[in-house]
Amino acid sequence: MKNFGLTGYPLGHSMSPVIHRELFKINGIDADYNLKEINPDNLVEDISKLKELNGFNVTIPHKTTVIPLLDKLSDRAELFGAVNTVDNKDGISTGYNTDCFGFLRALEMAGIELKGKVLLCGSGGVSRMFAFESVLAGAELTIAVRNTDIDSGNQIKKEIADKLNKDVKVIPLDEVNDEYDVLINGTPVGMHPNTEACVLPKDKVQKCHAVFDAIYNPMETLLIKYAKKCGAKYSNGLPMLVWQAAVAQEIWLGVKFSMEQVQSVIEITERELNK
Repeated sequence: MKNFGLTGYPLGHSMSPVIHRELFKINGIDADYNLKEINPDNLVEDISKLKELNGFNVTIPHKTTVIPLLDKLSDRAELFGAVNTVDNKDGISTGYNTDCFGFLRALEMAGIELKGKVLLCGSGGVSRMFAFESVLAGAELTIAVRNTDIDSGNQIKKEIADKLNKDVKVIPLDEVNDEYDVLINGTPVGMHPNTEACVLPKDKVQKCHAVFDAIYNPMETLLIKYAKKCGAKYSNGLPMLVWQAAVAQEIWLGVKFSMEQVQSVIEITERELNK
């Protein structure tokens, strides 16, 4: 039996074991997946235990601190400076970032094209990945943040200029007025229990032709409700969560997943979340 897991701190209630076990079933893989909570102070001494696994996923706060403890990095992991998947083969540990592929495949599932004018709300870790992917896709990117986050927005702008030689705009959220092809919410605004909050007012959301909300609890945030009401294409964050796990298994096991297979796991995960 192959062994995999998720490390982070604290892990609390994670959907990853459910998702991975369902994905293993699809390809008839005899494998297990467990949570490996590691305090940040102990990561250096406990990394050897993680490297005994066939592979593992990484979440907050270890996504950057794990990097110096690995042997190699994929191009995307190096570009984002963040790892969420590690493959252990022949004594070599390689760090990957599958969040980005999860994001791109979730957009594809929803029929959303990452192009034209893209508005990204937020400047945290996941927003940084959204920003890079938007620019790599050739979109014209505007990052909208709270006034207190202008510095972190400008940090992403500088990184994109340095690494990709592209320019992006950074504006306060209250200055959002234009029409956009895609709106991406990378903030936790609207997440349970604050489900009556929305990152932008309804009239501004309705100027966007497609909406991607990284939140999946609740499945239908106020932002998604506004998008549905005006007939925009939309996706919440659950397809991204499942797809990043599927891509991790593609790396670990050399398997492939179809849209239909992943959709079946999304539905199972949604039922688990609603319990």
